[in-house]
Amino acid sequence: MKIAIAQINPIIGDLPGNAQKILEMSQQAASTGVRLLLTPELSICGYPPRDLLLNPSFITAMDHTLQKLAEDLPANLAVLVGTVVKNSQAHITGGKNLFNSIALLENGKIQQFFHKRLLPTYDVFDEHRYFEHGLEANYFTLDDLKIGVTICEDLWNDEEFWGKRSYAVNPIADLANLGVDLIVNLSASPYTVGKQHLREAMLKHSVINFQQPIIYTNQVGGNDDLIFDGRSFALNKQGEIVCRAKGFGSDFLTVEFNSNQQDLELGDISPADESEDEEIWNALVLGVKDYVGKCHFSKVLLGLSGGVDSALVAAIATAALGQENVIGVLMPSPYSSEHSISDALALAANLYIKTQILPIGELMQSFDNSLSELFSGTEFGIAEENLQSRIRGNLLMAISNKFGYLLLSTGNKSEVAVGYCTLYGDMNGGLSVIADVPKTRVYSICKWLNSHHQKEVIPQNILTKAPSAELKPGQVDQDSLPAYEILDDILHRFIHQHQSATQIVTAGHNPIIVDRVLQLLSRAEFKRRQAAPGLKITDRAFGTGWRMPIASSWSALKNTSS
Repeated sequence: MKIAIAQINPIIGDLPGNAQKILEMSQQAASTGVRLLLTPELSICGYPPRDLLLNPSFITAMDHTLQKLAEDLPANLAVLVGTVVKNSQAHITGGKNLFNSIALLENGKIQQFFHKRLLPTYDVFDEHRYFEHGLEANYFTLDDLKIGVTICEDLWNDEEFWGKRSYAVNPIADLANLGVDLIVNLSASPYTVGKQHLREAMLKHSVINFQQPIIYTNQVGGNDDLIFDGRSFALNKQGEIVCRAKGFGSDFLTVEFNSNQQDLELGDISPADESEDEEIWNALVLGVKDYVGKCHFSKVLLGLSGGVDSALVAAIATAALGQENVIGVLMPSPYSSEHSISDALALAANLYIKTQILPIGELMQSFDNSLSELFSGTEFGIAEENLQSRIRGNLLMAISNKFGYLLLSTGNKSEVAVGYCTLYGDMNGGLSVIADVPKTRVYSICKWLNSHHQKEVIPQNILTKAPSAELKPGQVDQDSLPAYEILDDILHRFIHQHQSATQIVTAGHNPIIVDRVLQLLSRAEFKRRQAAPGLKITDRAFGTGWRMPIASSWSALKNTSS
């Protein structure tokens, strides 16, 4: 039996458009002799639909779209489509009103539904808010082939692999006990750095353990802060990858199930990214492209400071949208160094993007004059420094409003973590492109980018000069922050590894620096709550999965038990 994977990029809520993508893939499948086509989790509406699921008219429209799709599909082709199903027993059991489901479409009809059994409620996931969990192992028979059906999280409860059990049941084990010939999984699994290696290792363990080949189908595309990397793949009973779709793009992939051998045959295998820097670059380019397109913008702008962060964001935006759709705005102040302007212009020339120079010296003087009486007798400090950032933020927002361009903010994760950023200033924007990228990684990606192009993309001086906000004479970031190598390691240990202050100090960090960094992290929560959506590339991002209180008396410094 020939089986195909439709790795599609849905738009949340675009039911007709998503159905059309499935239909086009179905027509391609039928023309190449495919018998079964797999699509991602909730493929009819896109994942995650979030509170659209609370709207009854949305559910009704999904039902109608699914029925129409079933009628339009080619003959002699079975298609598994991600959808939702109403829970008819909810009023009796007190359960949720919906199931996260897969529909089997064939011969013009909806033949069968299968419900997701394991519902994640960690990180960015909140499926118990909407769905009731399925109770039965899911399978169907197609041309004498017994096919087990799982949905995303259903794969992620192998106690032997994880060393623990997160749910009471293991759907893979249940299907193996039922004697299915093949297991398929329809997923919408968000991207994080290194996650593909984890997926492949986990499923390799499962197929060898249960002797069940698995085909894994994943969604691709950017939806708000989440990026879905695709990279659908299949494993035979020996745990060998027999096919893999490309990463960070739509794809159509076929694989053959050999009934005599009861196993999958070797097919096309797209190569993996060569490095984490390349992987992150591809993810961020996709994230920007889809956020801009799905929010119906055509052009973007950003402030070009001559620093490494805005340089990387400009390069990402240019790769995502094309040089003609990116505008860089230079806003020098009396404190700006000569190289901040020359470096920004050199970057723009390398990227072939348009620039506009708007000096802010006179605006700064106007603000100083307006505040002179109120501020008299005080010393120049953070308030005056931040005025410069807010003037720039106002100018950028004015351009955005006037011409309908999306403003990209350029702060990195290290700065966002400790509040080294200005509300209503450099934090202004509709999308924060590198908000989940630590400063040390920003440099690493820029160096990778230069090494993979025939000519320099990021000017060398941007990579070698000391980073600075240039809000006062001679200022550098390390006047206020530890060296970024130190800062990023402390933040990684605390945010990602959940280490206590004591543990971080034991790892070799200065206790005074650790205390200061953790204080800054806690105090900056109110800023992060007001920030633009940031593209998620790690397992602990300052986005929908970060749920810290603003008003809290908890202190990581006072509570240092390890």
